[in-house]
Amino acid sequence: MLTVVDCYTLESLDRHFDQSLKGEDVVRVLNNSVTIRGKPMTIKTDNGSEFISKVMDKWAYQRVIELDFSRQGKPTDNSMVESFSGRLRQECLNEHWFMSLQNARHKIEDWRSLYNEVRPHSASRLADA
Repeated sequence: MLTVVDCYTLESLDRHFDQSLKGEDVVRVLNNSVTIRGKPMTIKTDNGSEFISKVMDKWAYQRVIELDFSRQGKPTDNSMVESFSGRLRQECLNEHWFMSLQNARHKIEDWRSLYNEVRPHSASRLADA
């Protein structure tokens, strides 16, 4: 599963679920996010093979987007995304049985909508202050 999270607004921007994940999948999802939200200056990511691929490197280079990779074994380098992933795991993945990939997509999308639209995020509370 690939999740795209805005580190400023804490909003879940996009997601991709499949049997495996390749650099081409990441590029397709990022293209969708860029079309909707605009181009980021930096993308913070871990060192997974889908992120260190030539396809991903070329995509970022052509768009002048910096790829900021976490240090190996240092999840605190990307603590906001680690926190989001923990919530997703605890509140959704551990709570449901998934009968198919389509069923998982539906349940996770329902959770993502709830996460984005109902629950308050600390960044949005700061904006209201």
